[in-house]
Amino acid sequence: MRPFDQQGTFHPVAGGHDELRRLAVRGAGASVTAQGIALGVQMVATVVLARLLTPMDFGIVAMVTTFSLLVMNFGLNGFTEAVVQTEEINRALASNLFWINLGVSLLLTIAFAGAGSLLAWFYGDQRVTMVSIGVSLTIFITGASVLHLALLKRAMEFPAIAVNNIVARGVSVAVSIILAWMGWGYWALVVGTVALPLSTTAGAFFLCPWAPGLPRRAAGTGKLVRYAIDVYGHFTVNYFARNMDNVLVGWRFGAGPLGFYKKAYDLFALSSNQLVSPLAVVAVAALSRLKDDALQYRKYFLRSLALLAFVGMGVGADLCLVGKDLIRVVLGPGWEEAGQIFVYFGPGIGVMLLYYTHGWIHLSIGTANRWLRWGLIEFGVTALLFILGLPWGPVGIAMAWTASFWVLMLPSFWYAGKPIGFGIGPVVETIWRYIAASVLAGSASAWLVWHSHPFGTGDAIGDALARMTGVSVLFSALYLAAVVGLFRSLEPVQQLVKLLPDMLLLRRSRARAPVAAGIRAGAAVRMAGEKVPEAGGR
Repeated sequence: MRPFDQQGTFHPVAGGHDELRRLAVRGAGASVTAQGIALGVQMVATVVLARLLTPMDFGIVAMVTTFSLLVMNFGLNGFTEAVVQTEEINRALASNLFWINLGVSLLLTIAFAGAGSLLAWFYGDQRVTMVSIGVSLTIFITGASVLHLALLKRAMEFPAIAVNNIVARGVSVAVSIILAWMGWGYWALVVGTVALPLSTTAGAFFLCPWAPGLPRRAAGTGKLVRYAIDVYGHFTVNYFARNMDNVLVGWRFGAGPLGFYKKAYDLFALSSNQLVSPLAVVAVAALSRLKDDALQYRKYFLRSLALLAFVGMGVGADLCLVGKDLIRVVLGPGWEEAGQIFVYFGPGIGVMLLYYTHGWIHLSIGTANRWLRWGLIEFGVTALLFILGLPWGPVGIAMAWTASFWVLMLPSFWYAGKPIGFGIGPVVETIWRYIAASVLAGSASAWLVWHSHPFGTGDAIGDALARMTGVSVLFSALYLAAVVGLFRSLEPVQQLVKLLPDMLLLRRSRARAPVAAGIRAGAAVRMAGEKVPEAGGR
């Protein structure tokens, strides 16, 4: 995709209104599908690497990546949203953003490499120094691709981005496995960590062969930079809240317990990475074009929230039931402690998915500054809960996570929607049936499994795999029955089924023709355009 014409004007590609709705739904489907495939690749890597490396190896790398991911995301969380949501962008403006982002990324790379000895002192482990220098390369490499990927997202080229992500993940995993098999220890993870952004950047340059021009004065540069800073400011505050657990566990209990905790947390965050993260950019690009139409904005946001609640609450409750067996199957013997920790993460999975969507409101209506202020509140609440849970070890931190999402969910929607008069009543009305259905179906499934043991109690991997399959089938049947019963209709299931052909890319797209960015993005909101029943809608 060449993003600019000869006059330097951005020229996305799309078709008529029906095709535009399909493009948005297909983009969401491609993003979720790519995450699913990447998950499969990562699962294979985890199965293999957990048998080639030790919890200590994972813990050492986690000590460094806990901090490196913060600075690596400087442009990814900031300039991406700025490019996607702005009404207009041209070659000169994009070039300015490219050089600003790349320059800051270079400075952050040098600073992080130099801070390796400080991290080693903090953790009391000198191996952290060299690992920090190696991982610092990811910061600059990632920064080089931010604008190219942002332009692809603005043009809604999500299937191409999805393929690029899958290939990059595959390269990273292959490198880590080969080096671990050769006996490189934790350095196998370090090199694999660098290979991921390197492959992603190479793919971004191939998909978007755009060469930025020299920096020059361009109207709107300051405005977009300020917007990006607000977004990244929220990300920074949120990141500290999201990673304080790793710091506390690693500082208080060491690399071994951190390795167990990190694997349990990764499974906890899995559903968010699979559902909310890939949909966020699509949702913001769509909803930002409806911010002046309160009725339509509310209608489409609630429909999207209903779909996410339907899928998310089911996935969350199912993972709560099968999490220990999943860890046993994926990680193998010696990781049982991670399974024990995950039990306390389980009840927070579904509500976590719903909570994260409040950010869609802030970004789409242009209130990144309010999002930053909310991040400070979130940080304070989460940090307090972590401190209260720390005496109980990694289990206490897991319990704090779960509590934080339940405490913050409704206030976050109230605060995000206040500028447009969007209260929490519609949110509660949209999601409560799905929450109730997951609780009812999960409780019934747990009672059957724990009291009658219909799927056995063996500890072998084969037993765990069979138990996972059986419990998931049982829960799914009970959950669907509960949803249909609470809605007194098959409509929630029918609407999800209607969207699947587009999301799974099963329908052919008609030929595209150039259109204006505003028209294409406006129609993109129809990713949730099929009528969904509005409730009674690291």
